Amino acid sequence: YFPKGYTRDTSFLAMVVDIVQELKQQNSNLVYVCDPVMGDKWNGEGSMYVPKDLLPVYRDKVVPVADIITPNQFEAELLTGRKIYTEKDALEVMDMLHAMGPETVVITSSDLQAPLGNDYLIALGSHRETKADGTKIIQRIRVESPKVDAVFVGTGDLFAAMLLAWTHKHPNNLKVACEKTVSAMQHVLQRTIKSAKVQAGEGNKPNSAQLELRMVQSKKDIENPEIIVNATVL
Repeated sequence: YFPKGYTRDTSFLAMVVDIVQELKQQNSNLVYVCDPVMGDKWNGEGSMYVPKDLLPVYRDKVVPVADIITPNQFEAELLTGRKIYTEKDALEVMDMLHAMGPETVVITSSDLQAPLGNDYLIALGSHRETKADGTKIIQRIRVESPKVDAVFVGTGDLFAAMLLAWTHKHPNNLKVACEKTVSAMQHVLQRTIKSAKVQAGEGNKPNSAQLELRMVQSKKDIENPEIIVNATVL
């Protein structure tokens, strides 16, 4: 397991690639999860919050050695040079990302319209399995989860770590792996926002310290989450 999150340094990224390649030579079962943290969209406009010279390193060096990648919509668009306006666009972008190397691609958040309504956020997943005879089987899923009206730190790390754990537990069932990952996320976020509101006091908006993820308190939900978010097979 070698997660990779936020960095602003190209030489560090290149070093990560070298380490992953070396570790994979020693252990072919090693799974590398990459969260290509580069930017996000606010009010429909995307912007990078890392130097632009990181993009070609992620695209050409890091993503090709990753087994699982967890970009948001904006990062998926950056990596492929393709805009996503519809779910069909997103599926084609995930195919482009598969072609770069990763067997599992999850677009963790998007601004696509959720069938359940505006209060829901769409994530999309795709898993490509190569059979012994060379044929490829692709599973695609959509997950709609309730939006939580707060800004948290560490949600990307938690999502990537749990996705790794649940794809390891359910290697050929992306639907169940994503349901458990997103359900656990919801349990943690709901517990966090509820606790933060109590700390802030009635009528006050919780601050970033009060919104620290309630990880320890959510141990049971992380280990064995009650499924409260269902995925749709596409």
